[in-house]
Amino acid sequence: MTQEFAGQRFLVIGSNSFSGAQFVKYLLKQGHHVVGASRSNEIHPVYLPYKELDAGERFRFVQIDFNHQLDDLLATIHAFQPEYVVNFAAQGMVAQSWETPEHWYQTNVVGQVKLHDQLRKIPFIRRYVHVTTPEVYGSTDGWIKERFDFAPSTPYAVSRAACDLHLMSFFKAYQFPVVFSRAANVYGPGQQLYRIIPRTLLFARLGRKLQLHGGGHSIRSFIHIDDVADATWRIATSGTPGDTYHISTNQTVSIRELVEVICELTDVRFDDLAEVVGDRLGKDQAYLLDSGKLRSELGWQDRIALAEGLRETLEWVDTHLDTLKSLPADYIHKP
Repeated sequence: MTQEFAGQRFLVIGSNSFSGAQFVKYLLKQGHHVVGASRSNEIHPVYLPYKELDAGERFRFVQIDFNHQLDDLLATIHAFQPEYVVNFAAQGMVAQSWETPEHWYQTNVVGQVKLHDQLRKIPFIRRYVHVTTPEVYGSTDGWIKERFDFAPSTPYAVSRAACDLHLMSFFKAYQFPVVFSRAANVYGPGQQLYRIIPRTLLFARLGRKLQLHGGGHSIRSFIHIDDVADATWRIATSGTPGDTYHISTNQTVSIRELVEVICELTDVRFDDLAEVVGDRLGKDQAYLLDSGKLRSELGWQDRIALAEGLRETLEWVDTHLDTLKSLPADYIHKP
């Protein structure tokens, strides 16, 4: 960390999300001042690793839903005057976006556009990081570089692609200092239980059956949250406005192979853990992101191999097993 970036002010929107909470922890450990904002009150501490730190007055949480309380968020921004705004907030989940797509478009497009139209007028914001998704590309054919050639296949992906295009129009028209990050499949300790890795580890410990959609043949590149947090900080402080940065490892694995590795790690038979079911509607076969730009321009590299990260995540599951088994394991939709 250079002296120039020590003790800076960051607003983290979506600080209750997995990536948001972990990024708050990363920033606080580096000595920055952070305001975290989410539409729900702070969730269970098992999902908020920054609670382990003694940050004192360097961190403040505000419960604000920008869909309905934009004026409150703007008042917070003007009072805090962050140099960097990092936005993790989005209506997530691919499969569920088919059920009530209007909720996804409201949060991921309409609500975001209203927010950005105000942020572009604020002079003290040095950089705005929009945390988006490789889902905008659709299923990739080989390793792809950053681009705005989109082929989204679900309401979730369409909503994120629309917002990305809107932000590019703001960059071109107003020089709004937006930078985009797109990470491959992120995982690690503290991740919500409806995601594949913590869910599989937990079900292995509890003797529960995991539904393996389509037999688990889709290909993914999983990346540890600590590597993502470091990349996000580099993008926020040194990324080129208008540019996109892929955050990914160069290691690929099928979902079935991932479950098999977890079976070996937890000493559980595959047939006892996994149940093959039909594939999800619009599911993409592969996301393979070329992260060479992030590595060459911003000096980033991934440091945590999948095997090491899985062991670390299993340790988190085992440490908090009594708590985790009492918490909902399925996604709960909030419109």
